[in-house]
Amino acid sequence: MTALRNLITDVPGIRVGHAQDARVASGVTAVMFDEPATGSIDIRGGGPGTRDTALLDPAQTVTGIDAITLSGGSAFGLDAASGVQAWLHEQGRGLVVGAARVPIVPAAILFDLLNGGDKQWGRYPPYRELGHAAAAAAGVEFALGSAGAGLGATTVNMKGGLGSASLERDGMRIGALVAVNPAGSVVVGEGPWFWAAPFERDGEYGGRGFPATVPPEALEPITKGMPHTNTTLAVVATDVELTKAQAKRLAVMAQAGLTRAIHPVHTPLDGDVVFAVSTGRRPLADPVLGLTVLGSLAADCLARAVARGVYEATALPFSDALPAWRDRFGG
Repeated sequence: MTALRNLITDVPGIRVGHAQDARVASGVTAVMFDEPATGSIDIRGGGPGTRDTALLDPAQTVTGIDAITLSGGSAFGLDAASGVQAWLHEQGRGLVVGAARVPIVPAAILFDLLNGGDKQWGRYPPYRELGHAAAAAAGVEFALGSAGAGLGATTVNMKGGLGSASLERDGMRIGALVAVNPAGSVVVGEGPWFWAAPFERDGEYGGRGFPATVPPEALEPITKGMPHTNTTLAVVATDVELTKAQAKRLAVMAQAGLTRAIHPVHTPLDGDVVFAVSTGRRPLADPVLGLTVLGSLAADCLARAVARGVYEATALPFSDALPAWRDRFGG
């Protein structure tokens, strides 16, 4: 098995592609599966925006998905899934229905319409074409920080971004990908410490550790204060074979990763979602204890990915843009 890159693409059968528009200050990330993958979703935020996610319920018929699309643009960004779907159709991919093939591409969006970019795109938003380009660009290597769906993302006090992390345990691979755009904060107080510091590996987000004492004011919840302007979108993945019901439980457990990394989280102002996906390359050792370990590790991985997304981000080139973590605290 290949060495870990600390990316979700360490899970065999997954590729990731980005496309973005610097003028619009928004973008799309496509998570592509080499073969139809088993997936489900858990929604905790108060204002989600999604497409084709009802079919991820374990009670629904469709069992395999071809891709997942994460996009900026709020509701306009839901068009991105059509672009990913079109690219897959060009490759002959999709659910076979008689003589037809229908690519299955669940999607979720975040709000980045007030970040300084030019959103006067006319009759047609750019997201469908960005989705097609992101799918075509998918590979095992991809950018972190201000890229793809994370290009226009922000937190309450600094730039957000696109993060990823992975780990291997007992031969099984687990990865996470996240577009970090919460109402709350990922740092303790004004930083530089990340709430996810206890889960850091090999200095992947600066190695600053956790403060010896957390100041009381850091525990006070602070938010952007505007409804419908936020949302953190995540995908956790594994090569362990799971049913849809087990993937649902994995998504539920992985939500703890957002709780460990963002304060506050799952607010009425957010549309937080976690997709969970299995590429089914190896058996699950135990349906209860094995899934318990898998879910716990996925939550750790997701917490790390959140911090990496902010750590790797760069500020948008606008006069009133929020600073990036690196602008304030260095590399």
